[in-house]
Amino acid sequence: MGKILDGFNDINEVKKMSIEELNAFSREIRDFLIEKVSKTGGHLASNLGVVELTLSLYNVFNLDKDKIIWDVGHQSYVHKILSGRKDKFDTLRSYGGLSGFPKREESKYDIFESGHSSTSISAGLGIARARDLQNDDYNVISVIGDGALTGGMSFEALNDVGFRKTKMIIVLNDNQMSISKNVGGISRYLSQFRIDPTYNRIKKEINSTLRKIPSVGDGMVSSIQKLKNGIKQVIGPGMLFENMGITYFGPIDGHDIKEVSKVLKLAKKIDGPVIIHVITKKGKGYKFAEKEPHKFHGIGPFNPLTGELISSHKESYSDAFGDQITQLAKENSKIVAITAAMRQGTGLDKFSKEFKNRFFDVGIAEQHAVTMAAGMASQGLKPIFAVYSTFLQRAYDQILHDVCLQKLPVIFAIDRAGIVGQDGETHQGVFDLSYLSHIPNMTIMAPKCINELKTMLTFAVKQNYPIAIRYPRGGDNPNVKMSPIEDFKRGRWETLFEGGKIAFIATGKMVQNAILVREKLKNIGVESSVINACFIKPIDTALISDLVDKKYSLVTIEDNLVHGGFGSMVLEYVNTLPGNTKVVNLGFKDEFIPNGSVDILYRLHKLDVDGIFENILKLL
Repeated sequence: MGKILDGFNDINEVKKMSIEELNAFSREIRDFLIEKVSKTGGHLASNLGVVELTLSLYNVFNLDKDKIIWDVGHQSYVHKILSGRKDKFDTLRSYGGLSGFPKREESKYDIFESGHSSTSISAGLGIARARDLQNDDYNVISVIGDGALTGGMSFEALNDVGFRKTKMIIVLNDNQMSISKNVGGISRYLSQFRIDPTYNRIKKEINSTLRKIPSVGDGMVSSIQKLKNGIKQVIGPGMLFENMGITYFGPIDGHDIKEVSKVLKLAKKIDGPVIIHVITKKGKGYKFAEKEPHKFHGIGPFNPLTGELISSHKESYSDAFGDQITQLAKENSKIVAITAAMRQGTGLDKFSKEFKNRFFDVGIAEQHAVTMAAGMASQGLKPIFAVYSTFLQRAYDQILHDVCLQKLPVIFAIDRAGIVGQDGETHQGVFDLSYLSHIPNMTIMAPKCINELKTMLTFAVKQNYPIAIRYPRGGDNPNVKMSPIEDFKRGRWETLFEGGKIAFIATGKMVQNAILVREKLKNIGVESSVINACFIKPIDTALISDLVDKKYSLVTIEDNLVHGGFGSMVLEYVNTLPGNTKVVNLGFKDEFIPNGSVDILYRLHKLDVDGIFENILKLL
């Protein structure tokens, strides 16, 4: 660590530092972030971009009293360093270690937990109104990025805060440089006037005095107002916020601690909602992250000297998805691809370049993405919405009401289904089977291997009903060799191995584990069957009935919550049949799953090969 950071132990020390010391401190923090994240992996570029902004917030506010809410939270690493957690950074995103997002149980300075975007203004507004109702006195600051501002929830909150005029500060961290031309003397000058309490007082006095002038007073005020608004419309990008009733100032240089601190201090004095627009550079101070901010947004361990990832790349489900729909789109002009700010993460980079007019990135707006897809499907297109499992849940109503109710052939390509690992509770994709399986008209599929994902996509684009295909992060287990199904029949499963009186009915990635468990059982003289439940909905009732008739014990395996998941559907059907069939459902318990490596989390929940094997020994 650096000279200042080594001895930093009190959040109030920031207030005692000179601007020169704060600038030196910012350089030390960047070096610290690069060193630590290169070993643990994590969100680097966004945190490098908010170093000075975070220091400015600590410089101006009393965080033992005032409350900062971080949107998404992947930009809160600097905040964690300053709030007493720098010595725990070696444990970042590991099991039992620091979360990569704000965590209330971790620190009293983590006011509100966030992992999904566009929530900070709503949460901040709720906290501010609780403050007012309880006659308390503290500042509420919501930090939100320009990307998160594309989410509709943020505008719902802005509409509310502007209408009620609740006192709070919104810091808009713009790291896309989309309006950098407005950073200059005139914008800064107008911003200072707009936020200066003296200006606001004088403006009211002038308006009041002018209106008292007989005959011409109101006209003069109106003319001056029109002139002022005209100037603002031309050179002031904040009119959107001003018209919503929120005092806007900026843009300002988010890396200028002196300037940001000055504006924050003045903003505290305004009795009403304020939005401060700061321009920052994602990845600032690390040339590799500045050049490729998307690569360093969420990155695994890397070589800090070269910026290269340490782990070797192997084909992932996301890669296979992107390649396959690009190929299918060459053959079918009706195929369009939609994503919600996840072009690269979902493997759509290649598609977006080859089919620019058929690719739609709607920003962080999953609800809009689903209903737009429904509109496209209603007119004969084949929309494929590629989205992480954890983010699709934000559009539940649109899936139910706009897609499935109308039986529209939208394809949901659900990436990162199951355990994703280090991002923790907010990102584990273990709920999608539970929230999709009870929706009428929805068909759900899961491939047992990468090549099967390709054949599923080929099957899906030929169907005329809603289909969700869920698949995990990463790639296949190299110890399991499988051939994909070439000809799917809706609701029919694949029997991979037959024998014994125990039948593993596994779905998706868990099929690979079931095959390895079968081999372990065979080594101790126990035969078993393995069934690939490629269709999660509808289930293969004919095959289940046959297994029940043959007196099999059934073991369902899924990387989803057991509650309301795939196993629940199997158990529900078995209970309608005569007999006393033993059914064991293996999956995740009814709890949130913390951050940690995928292997560790599967082992802890006994969904790895050894854990499943132990469960079967108990059954025997």
